[in-house]
Amino acid sequence: MTTDTPTSFLPVDAQLDLITKGAAEIIPAADSPTADGLRARLEESRRTGTPLRIKAGFDPTAPDLHLGHTVLMRKLRHFQQLGHTVIFLIGDSTALIGDPTGKNQTRKPLTREEINTNAETYKAQVFKILDRDKTEVRYNSEWLDKLTYYDMVKLASKFTISQMLEREDFHKRFQDEQPIHCHEILYPMAQGYDSVALKCDVELGGTDQKFNLMRGRDLQRDAGQKPQIVLMTPILEGLDGVQKMSKSLGNAIGINEPAPDMYGKLMSISDELMWKYWIFLTDKTISEIDAMRTRVAADELHPMQAKKDLAHSITADFHSTAEADAAAENWSKQFQQKGVAEDLPEVSVGRNHARSNFTTDGINTMPVDQQPFHLPTLLVLAGLASSKGEAQRKLKENAVSVNGEKTSAVTVKQETLGESPTLRLGKKAVRVKWTV
Repeated sequence: MTTDTPTSFLPVDAQLDLITKGAAEIIPAADSPTADGLRARLEESRRTGTPLRIKAGFDPTAPDLHLGHTVLMRKLRHFQQLGHTVIFLIGDSTALIGDPTGKNQTRKPLTREEINTNAETYKAQVFKILDRDKTEVRYNSEWLDKLTYYDMVKLASKFTISQMLEREDFHKRFQDEQPIHCHEILYPMAQGYDSVALKCDVELGGTDQKFNLMRGRDLQRDAGQKPQIVLMTPILEGLDGVQKMSKSLGNAIGINEPAPDMYGKLMSISDELMWKYWIFLTDKTISEIDAMRTRVAADELHPMQAKKDLAHSITADFHSTAEADAAAENWSKQFQQKGVAEDLPEVSVGRNHARSNFTTDGINTMPVDQQPFHLPTLLVLAGLASSKGEAQRKLKENAVSVNGEKTSAVTVKQETLGESPTLRLGKKAVRVKWTV
């Protein structure tokens, strides 16, 4: 064993800065003093020159991946950039069961042919993020399909029914008298066994996967291995900003979508959701993202420009810089330049009547020309909503656009609206002409 620090590994604090970016929870905690903690593992890795083994599993239950899937892939890339061994695990055997996480009913089973076809598309897509030459691609059929009946009985003996019912979704289904099929209980066991077979140091997963991830620790401990570190990332909301990104919900952005479509969808997200996407879908550091937020808050950087930078960064990641440039130019022509907007019907709106603090008796908390605009009021005055209540509901539903950009904000500044703003609520759109 060498005592020299390998030059290929950064200092542990520098590694932790990148690894912990966007992490919702790490078990044990990142700075745990125990020998099994992440800091201790990284220190041992530097001391011995041995990379850690990091895995994330993906069941090929659908042919295409979306940006929500790439949150874990990007975290795999972070470990890869730090010199560790990254395992992209295709759950071709666990896909036969179907992960019951978050489901209130049993998944429809897939055929082995469907799974194999989907797995091939996954392999083609994952290397848009990971380095092909440095990625270990594995299939859990390598070991799960070889387990005998005796092996499965022995594996099942490690857990109890009451332990399985601690899973939130199983518990809820039990309470609601919804069926829980026996094969579904095998899923957490099989996922846990994956970690034993691969001798993982770290397993990545979403926060909804916590129960399954912890079973890997149980089985590794039972097998005499060091229990893996569990690193969980938050669930990424889709375009609606409310529900988990999912193609079935129609709120997803596929990583194989054409560059113009990807860029346009990213420009439609809310300002609030934009910051989450900066954290989870880019390689920007937290300090860099915080600096951007500070500039936006100080009116030194317009939120729309920050969103354009985000859309360009993500689109370039999955296509190319040239395609991202073209997509940005196309979006600008479509939504910001006058050529398209000139055809919109024009409505006259009294500028002061749309201010947020305007009152009929003339009493204001600040000079009228400095007050922000009250967007629900503006939508009513522009004829797009029948009442402020309806306008507020539509804002919450992410159905309102200002100058081509989705927004859920109740108030907007003059510089955001501009001198000839376009407003859209659903399919209706108008250009505002300000009057006194």
